[in-house]
Amino acid sequence: MSISGDQNNPYGPPQPNPYGQVPAAQNPVPAQQNPYAQQAMPQGPGAGYGYPAPGVPAPPVGAPIGAPGASPGGTGRGISGWLWAVGGAVAASAIWGSVLFATGGFSSEPAPDLAGYAYTGDLCADTSLTPFQDAHFKTKANTGTASKDANPQHSGTQLKTLDTMTCNVSFEQENAGSSAYSSTWLYNTATLHRGADPAPEFADSYRSYEKQDTSVGYRVEAVTGLGDEAYLVTRKDEGGTSNSSYVILGVRDGWMTYQSTWSSYASSSGSGSGKQPTATEVATMLKTSATETLKRLQNSRSR
Repeated sequence: MSISGDQNNPYGPPQPNPYGQVPAAQNPVPAQQNPYAQQAMPQGPGAGYGYPAPGVPAPPVGAPIGAPGASPGGTGRGISGWLWAVGGAVAASAIWGSVLFATGGFSSEPAPDLAGYAYTGDLCADTSLTPFQDAHFKTKANTGTASKDANPQHSGTQLKTLDTMTCNVSFEQENAGSSAYSSTWLYNTATLHRGADPAPEFADSYRSYEKQDTSVGYRVEAVTGLGDEAYLVTRKDEGGTSNSSYVILGVRDGWMTYQSTWSSYASSSGSGSGKQPTATEVATMLKTSATETLKRLQNSRSR
């Protein structure tokens, strides 16, 4: 039997021929001069793919696949190399898969879009008070030494799915008489949502004020120029001459939400009670403060 394969390499492994019997080499090597002639792979269906050709006995039970002597013609070395290549690819795939699992590459959950905002433990330090100071409001002096008496007062918490920051400021009007009573507060909160996108529920959380069946009514309007979306909630005061006001500004930018709430009341009696700003004036102050505050929160990442 002749050796199939490359004519320039008569000792190489036989090459499969999908068109039938491999033609004999033009210059076959005499059998007595070719010590490998008896080890040539028999041709026929299945030959050359790791299966014994018809008439060739199967390897002994328990013989490892691809081990020397497992198939005639020295094909065990080729099969072993093929198995090593497959094993290497499987191992590489397993390693790459573990990396993807570790980094969340297989996760169907979207990555949080924090829009460049960063957590800060002192939101008051980043809160712009200039618009309120320009309206002749000043921060009240601390009433004690305990942390609960601090003004402004801040807090912050970092959890797995949420980073929350708060800042509360108590104001008083400049040149207000000692007999005048007023209570004016600014409540600010900023939240970095890491577990879920707040966008689907954000608008409705403010639109719901209009649906409240209470004695107090609210007006809700969209605000442009702040984040991805923003809403202003204003309490309706009958008569328009009230000495109190309640205005909320809510902003969403990516997965960051921000809310600034103004609450004020001044007694109508007593000397020296200053004129309270209108809801429109308060809305302008909140929007101006929020614009600067959000810029500072984005820049806090580099501090």
